[in-house]
Amino acid sequence: MSEKLNFTINEREQAYELYTELKEQIASNLEVGDEAKLKAHLVKSIQEGMVQRDSFGLNPILTALQTAKLVVEEIGLRRDAVVAVMLRPSVEQGFITIEEIKTEYGEAVARILHGLERIQELYQKNPVIESENFRNLLLSFAEDMRVILIMIADRVNLMRQIRDTANEQAKLEVSQEAAYLYAPLAHKLGLYKLKSELEDLSLKYMEHDAYYHIKEKLNATKQARDAYIKNFIGPIEEKLKAAGLTFHMKGRTKSIHSIWQKMKKQKCEFEGVYDLFAIRIIIDCPLEMEKQSCWQTFAIITDMYTSNPKRMRDWLSVPKSNGYESLHITVLGPQNKWVEVQIRTERMDEIAERGVAAHWRYKGVKAEGSLDEWLTGIRQMLENATEGLEVMDQFKMELQDEEVYVFTPKGDLLKFPKGATVLDMAYHIHSKVGSACTGARINNKVVTFRQVLQSGDQVEILTSSTQKPKQEWLNIVKTSRAKAKIKLALKETQQKEAILVKEMLERKFKNRKIEQDESLMMRTMKKLGYKEASDFYRDIANEVLDTATVLDKYLELQQGEKSITGDNMARSAEEFILEEHLSNNMPQNDDVLVIDKNLKGIDYQLAHCCNPIYGDNVFGFVTAGGGIKIHRCDCPNAAEMRRRFGYRIVKAKWSGKGSSQYSITLRVIGIDDLGIVNNLTSIISKDEKLVLRSINIDSNDGLFQGNLVIMINDNTRLESLIKKLRTVKGVKQVMRI
Repeated sequence: MSEKLNFTINEREQAYELYTELKEQIASNLEVGDEAKLKAHLVKSIQEGMVQRDSFGLNPILTALQTAKLVVEEIGLRRDAVVAVMLRPSVEQGFITIEEIKTEYGEAVARILHGLERIQELYQKNPVIESENFRNLLLSFAEDMRVILIMIADRVNLMRQIRDTANEQAKLEVSQEAAYLYAPLAHKLGLYKLKSELEDLSLKYMEHDAYYHIKEKLNATKQARDAYIKNFIGPIEEKLKAAGLTFHMKGRTKSIHSIWQKMKKQKCEFEGVYDLFAIRIIIDCPLEMEKQSCWQTFAIITDMYTSNPKRMRDWLSVPKSNGYESLHITVLGPQNKWVEVQIRTERMDEIAERGVAAHWRYKGVKAEGSLDEWLTGIRQMLENATEGLEVMDQFKMELQDEEVYVFTPKGDLLKFPKGATVLDMAYHIHSKVGSACTGARINNKVVTFRQVLQSGDQVEILTSSTQKPKQEWLNIVKTSRAKAKIKLALKETQQKEAILVKEMLERKFKNRKIEQDESLMMRTMKKLGYKEASDFYRDIANEVLDTATVLDKYLELQQGEKSITGDNMARSAEEFILEEHLSNNMPQNDDVLVIDKNLKGIDYQLAHCCNPIYGDNVFGFVTAGGGIKIHRCDCPNAAEMRRRFGYRIVKAKWSGKGSSQYSITLRVIGIDDLGIVNNLTSIISKDEKLVLRSINIDSNDGLFQGNLVIMINDNTRLESLIKKLRTVKGVKQVMRI
């Protein structure tokens, strides 16, 4: 038996305190016997060593209590969610079944745990979390709305606890998931407080220096900021009181994550972010007076300060899809500083802070309907509920019929229309993979390429070098992309067959010492009943039409006719095909690049945005046209590609060196001096394996900067060159661009 879970003194005190608070908070929602059964199960699981610490060394019982407190206080869930959270560690480690839980605690608790279990199974397929498709699949697998809410709370709690963990890699992965998956979900549900905490903590763990740089700047400017806010709101308070409004005001500083995003977007320093804080005016008034009071406040403020109409946001007339209501205006305050003012009521403020948890307390919250339908449906149910959030016990999400999501062996998640087959997926990956597809291995079971895909399937495409696309494949695939690629592949196959048949006919004609004429050959085709040359060549290739018949008909037509000589349409077309054939055999890059070890012979191009060369750490990106672009791992576009199109990233690495040269550009900056250009070019000219293609240097006020375009073999030689150039007197900086 595994080692028992031993509580530290601090953990024991925390657990007791949390348990007591939870019991008081949800006592009215508990059923008879709930507490006794739950307490007995937890004691038994601890005593018998059923539950072990996780990969971060955290105590799962304590973690469950912390998460349960979060879902109660921040989200507003009660009995079913709390019981499910408390039992989750035992279910995950196999010490109690969902059927047993259904018998002991009811259908709702079992359904929540089943949803959590299904999502855990998705994670075991190593998905690319950044994929929008994974977020959609996760939503469809959740079944019960509370599953998503619990997962958000669980991730917030985990992010709080792993601050000092030694497992940096796991900490980074957890933070990436928080940023790309859980923060957007919290935003959709209006859980702005939790969303902001997830974003700030993920930034803290992923970009430590940026986080603390902004935090220190905020601390340093806090006193001046507070003084400005006090000076700004003073006159407004007087005007609002004079108008007879009941309200309170507060200043809210932007989150560190929001400031960092604005700095990156505007490409400025901390001091360049002008709207570091917002003033929030919260009005206390009856429901029927809300709009009137908000617009009255709006009129008073815009009379006092000049507003910026471009930054006006009216979510009062048309609330956001997650129920958010507020008026946002930006006005020019004292010292000519722009200040954002948010106007809302007490009801609106609670919904903005607590999202879903606050909806059930109020009536009449509107929705645009642009949010995922099932999220909107939940909100509407909450608005109409008379007994709070427990109305969700009866809710079960209907899966969308029009889309399915499947995993690749690497964990990438692909989206297809319902009814799509293995062959659709093969052509989605690459034309060559599709044309060579013989079937697939779905969840470790071999199937044909006709197999219809189901959501959650893990699919490995099987190929054969002898496989060729066929006309009937057009009836198997569902997607227009696959149909287009099959048609193109069939056309290319016909063109290749046509070239081989042409060459064979030419040999036959030469053997018979017959001079072949293109115009007469076209007449021969028509006499044999063919309107298209492609059909004529295909029938010869398939041995439907005999070459002897073609020769006899050609000689018959030749009798009494003069051979047509000179260039004509048919000759030009033949020369075009020949030119294309020659162009395909032009010398290419002879360095060896392996793209995703399971795929061979795939064409690729080197991306111009980062100009990778031999030896660089690289990855492949499948373009919209199906080709593959090779990027450096430190490409300026890499982060955005991984975030938005993670499912189109493929592994790539250099595996063999040829004689290829690559064009790279070096930016050189330094102090202008006589002979500086000669010194730079001298270093390059001394290396016989380097070729200087161009040099462009500008000088201004004693400083120079310029670009050197150089042909070079690999990154080792490049690093050596950069080191030499940095030794030149006056050179301050040399960088690759």
